[in-house]
Amino acid sequence: MPRLSWPAGAALTAAALAAVLTAAVTVAGVTITSSPAYAASLTPVSGFGSNPGNLDMYAYRPDAMPSGAPLVVALHGCTQNATDYFTNSGWRKYADLWRFALVLPQQKSANNSSSCFNWFEAGDTARGQGEALSIKQMVDYAANNYGISRSRVYVTGLSAGGAMTAVMLATYPDVFAGGAVIAGIPYRCATSTSSAFSCMNPGVDKTPAQWGDLVRAAYSYTGARPRVAVWHGTADTTVVPANATELRDQWTNVLGVSQTPTSTQSLPGNTSLEIYGDKVRVYRVGGMAHATPVDPGTALEQCGTAGTYYKDTICSSYYIAVNWGLGGSSSPPPSPTASPSTCIRASNYTHVQQGRAHLSMGYVYANGSNQYMGLYNIYTSHGLKQTGPNYWVIADNEC
Repeated sequence: MPRLSWPAGAALTAAALAAVLTAAVTVAGVTITSSPAYAASLTPVSGFGSNPGNLDMYAYRPDAMPSGAPLVVALHGCTQNATDYFTNSGWRKYADLWRFALVLPQQKSANNSSSCFNWFEAGDTARGQGEALSIKQMVDYAANNYGISRSRVYVTGLSAGGAMTAVMLATYPDVFAGGAVIAGIPYRCATSTSSAFSCMNPGVDKTPAQWGDLVRAAYSYTGARPRVAVWHGTADTTVVPANATELRDQWTNVLGVSQTPTSTQSLPGNTSLEIYGDKVRVYRVGGMAHATPVDPGTALEQCGTAGTYYKDTICSSYYIAVNWGLGGSSSPPPSPTASPSTCIRASNYTHVQQGRAHLSMGYVYANGSNQYMGLYNIYTSHGLKQTGPNYWVIADNEC
């Protein structure tokens, strides 16, 4: 794959593209901490296929991962690498906690001088070719060698990795059950380096049907398509927020749902959520620039490390994983703006996982009232009653 190059005297450089484009708990008797001392490590993998896109493969399998576990493919952004994204995005925490595998493809500088996945090159964004095929071969390798479930394969990524996530969802809808595009671009917005900048800023406006046709043309497919989540900061000047709306238009059209949300929610970190028929979700993180949303801390719903291209707002990896059912729930945490008087009895573990309570130093407290509930485990149960937005009180005699 040739390096990115620009005509002599051109105002834009490959380096410019880099600057612009990404830039103690007890559960069922097992002790889990926020930084588990597992023997597992991120490992390079060779010989995973013909690798026409000339990518590197890294894999992570937590200790005691069961047969038939899910797989998450996580794609880094420009100027990043697999280790960077593995270390800071929060995905390792949930792979360790919920025992699923990670595959982290890595771009080579020989393919792109800024280490961007080539989401804008036609030869890398078509089924059976280039980088898209290399990533698919990594999934095949993991399925054949790690015993992962073929029906529980997911993909996510930031920026160029987010745009490449859209590529994988379009070209291999038969491989993935869901995808999450973070600060990304609609599929086939650009087909060359020169058109990539227009997609990034100011963005390209197409009708939902036009965007949908680009996906349908990628692969003739009549089966169930993956669910899609879109995450974007409202203050992103690198990949402008308009791209979140265009991605919504593309995937609601492909999945056959209206561009009008069926419901909305307010989440932590000044984040709004729009749900479209439970097939497409759009998370808009208020005031966040170009980044993966993280929320450093020890609570279950906290993750990641703040830094360049990782902004302390909300742990996107947690919400993505829960929405995909990786934490034992097929639905996301309930809305903090759910109707009052909701009364639910469940274990402390489930209350925390589903957003009604929070964790501190191994103990559980009800959200809002901060009432003490005991140890974080599946054996201690309480009834919680919601009396206001994200305000829960212990109601053992009522639930």
